[in-house]
This record gives sequence, C-alpha cells and structure tokens, in this order.
Amino acid sequence: MSSFSSLSALSLLFVWFLCTEASVHNYDGEVFVSKGNAFVVHGGSEGIYYSVPNQNESGESANGDSYIRFEKIIFRRPKEFSNFSTGLVQAIVFEVDDRETVGGSAYGGQRAVCCTPDLAKLGVCTQGEIIHRPSTKNVGWPKVFGVAFTENELVAALQPKSIQITKTGMYNLYFIHCDPNLKQLIVEGKTIWKNPTGYLPGRMAPLMNFYGFMSFAFVILGFFWFGQYARFWREVLPLQNCMTLVITLGMFEMTLWYFEYAQFNKGGVRPTGITIWAVTFGTVKRTVARLIILMVSMGYGVVRPTLGGLTSKVMMLGGTFFLASEVLELVENVGAVNDLSGKARLFLVLPVAILDAFFILWIFTSLSSTLNKLQARRMMAKLDIYRKFTNALGVAVVVSVGWTCYELYFKSSDVYNEKWQSAWIIPAFWQVLSFSLLCVICALWAPSQNSMRYAFSEEASEEFDKDDTLTLIKPSPILSKDIRSTPESRSVPGSNGVSKDGLEEDKTE
Repeated sequence: MSSFSSLSALSLLFVWFLCTEASVHNYDGEVFVSKGNAFVVHGGSEGIYYSVPNQNESGESANGDSYIRFEKIIFRRPKEFSNFSTGLVQAIVFEVDDRETVGGSAYGGQRAVCCTPDLAKLGVCTQGEIIHRPSTKNVGWPKVFGVAFTENELVAALQPKSIQITKTGMYNLYFIHCDPNLKQLIVEGKTIWKNPTGYLPGRMAPLMNFYGFMSFAFVILGFFWFGQYARFWREVLPLQNCMTLVITLGMFEMTLWYFEYAQFNKGGVRPTGITIWAVTFGTVKRTVARLIILMVSMGYGVVRPTLGGLTSKVMMLGGTFFLASEVLELVENVGAVNDLSGKARLFLVLPVAILDAFFILWIFTSLSSTLNKLQARRMMAKLDIYRKFTNALGVAVVVSVGWTCYELYFKSSDVYNEKWQSAWIIPAFWQVLSFSLLCVICALWAPSQNSMRYAFSEEASEEFDKDDTLTLIKPSPILSKDIRSTPESRSVPGSNGVSKDGLEEDKTE
C-alpha cells in the first residue's frame, strides 16, 4: 500500500510540472528550438468562434468579443550573445486554412520558413524574416509583427496587442526568429485566448453543456436506484451495494467536470484542484465498474460467496488499471489545452489499452464458464439474467471497437485539427456508452422483492462448485422405459401374474 501511495504521489508531481495553463497561455522561459532554417516556440493552438469586428483593435475587448491578446511578451538573450544587433523576432498568428501562406521555396526546392537569399533576390520576402503571403480567404491575415534587439540589449519587449477574431477557425501562434547567432533566446509573458461565450477553447466549449446534461442524467438514474434501494433494503445484495457506489461516484464525477469547465470558462485558467478531483472520481468509478463486471462474471454474490484465491489477482489488476488511468487522465486534463504529441500520448495510452483488453478477455472467459455451469445445474432464473448481462456486454464491446476504429480514422484524417468543432463528440461518446451500460445493469440488478432469487445459496453453491468434479465420474446408465418394463408389467391386470396363454389353456380345459 505504501509503494502504491508513493507511485500516486510521484505521478501527481510529474503532472504538476508537465502541465501548462490553458486559455491563458503562460510562457516561462520557453526556449527557441531549431526547425529547418528557423528557430521556433509554439505559442498555442485553439479553436475560436468569430465575433462582430471591434473598431478599437488595440483597446480592451468587450465580454462578447473573440480575441487573442498579447500581454508582457518579452524576449531575453544571455549577456555573452548581446554584443550585436539582430533582425526581427516575430510572432505570427494564422488560421489553419491559411497554413500554405506561411513559408515557401525557391524554384520548387525545400520549403523554408525564413526568407532565403534566393527568395530575397526574387523580391518575395525580406531576408532574415518570416516568409508569408496575404490570405485569399481571410483579408488581413496572417498577422505578423515583431521586435529587434539593439546592440548590448538583453531584453526586447513586444508591444501589447489584441487581435480581433472575425472568422471561426483553428488559430495557431508561433514565435520565430531567423538569426543563427541569436542563441539561447527565451520568451516570457502570456497570451489570452477568448471565445464569445468565455475562455473555454472552442473544441472544449460544448463539453460544459454536455457534462451538465450528464449530471442531470445521473440524478435521474440515482432517483430510480435509491428509490428501489429504500423500498427493498432488506433484499439488497452485496453486489447492489457496489453498484450504488458506482452511481454515487458517477454523480460526483459529472458534477465536478461541469464546475471545472464552468470555472475554466469564467477565469481562463483550469482550476487544478477541481480537475484533479474530477479525474480521480472518474478513474475510481471506471476501476470499480470494471471490477464489479469481472466479479459478476465469475459468479460472485450469485453462485459463490467469495472469489477465493482469485481475490488478490483481481485486486492487483484493479490497482494497476487505476494507476495507469490516473496518470493518463491527469496528464491529459490538468491544466492542458493543447493536444499531447503522438509519442507522449501513445506511451500513456498503451498500458491502459492493454489492461482494458485483459479485463475484456477475463470477463468473457469467466462469463462463458459461469453460463455453462448455470445451464448444467438448471438454475434458470440466474441463467436468464446472466444471458441478458452477457448480451449487454457483447453489444458494448462491439460498439466500443467500432467507435475506436472511427476515432483512429478521425484523428489520422485530421492532422491539422480542422474538424475541431466536432472533436468533443469523441470523449462524450465514451461517457454516453458507459452510462448506457450502467443503466442496463441497473435495470437487470435493481433491488426488488425478488432480489433473493439471484442471491448465493449454500445448496446451489455446493452443486455449482462440484460440477467439474462430477463430470469426471461416469454416471450409471439410465434404463429406457421399454427396458425397465418387466414381464409382470405386461401381464393382464387382475390376472395375478398368470399369462394370457395360461388363461386360454384353462378355457380349453
């Protein structure tokens, strides 16, 4: 237990240092890295909905405006590299549809971001600056501005600026310089990205309403379940107590996610405390739900009182799944708004996917064994509910596989996040699917006056546990009706054992 706690603490510490603040993008000494012939810092990418143009571009924007605002952006270089003046250190903001307007090449050669001598000779750009052309789709875009260092100057400050967003799209911000002598340059400050309805990024904004709806759905499910629980509390099974825990965790999870998004939308920064609690409640709920399904598949509480020697293995699988899922969810949600890189996400998703596959394999293997034994012992009431349970799980698995394939297609075909307005459907679907499966299970196992029909009983358990042993013993042959019939049974009633031939002989005499 102590080692598990230590791992959890380390994962939280790791996330704390990894995460960045969301719609308020802070730059705390970000270092420029080499990309081709340019040196780049990615300032952010967000989907933003348009607002009515504001004539006062540099002034304070109203609450209903969409904008990207630069505040206290400075570039800092070390003293040993400050004895010369430089070209511009530039910021460029462009909508994803205009990505081809940034960069270029001379005579069809390798594409470059910074203007090369050959391109400068053609008069299409200024050497040492970003190559960009006016957009044909969005007048006045991309937005490019910058600042230069003078000799012996350590800090260059970018003038505060607010860019009005008048077209809905996925916007990208990069800080770029083209001077190879400008080494160890860093950027500090922040940018604020805002939608008309608040600070939530465009692809996350629909999730706030979604989690509000899911909170209401869990309340309705809770009313039904707790009502049945109160009416038939004397008939409640241990399994139903576990399901009560899952419903309660789901209520807390959905409510916390709603308030997390509402606070994020209001202040522009994801509230770390609420996010961690929402992630943790959700991870505990998913872990407990998987363990319940696995234990039900093994017949716990219905045909056997305990899991016996499998208890430690089940708990170990659950603990490992919780830890892997908790780290993944914390890294993806705490303070983050930009997608993780492919390799980083794959490193965290892969263990969770493997554990999920192991859960599914173990569940259906156990279900198959339990169904066979219930059918052999003719426990028809329990067999019926287990068949419905198996069908529900089968449908959920098939739908999950289909949606996973669609998700892979969606992400592989949307390299530049052009479908950001519908991206919220991906995580929302998983919530709807898990809630639907929970509703089906609640309908099957709801507390009722007949709950004890499905409860464990000593007599049934003895036969259930001995089933494998009894199949090894060859049963004695069962005589057919014809073979069991004796000559006496074929004699004429009332003849007292005298045959029909004997009676005829008496008549002859």
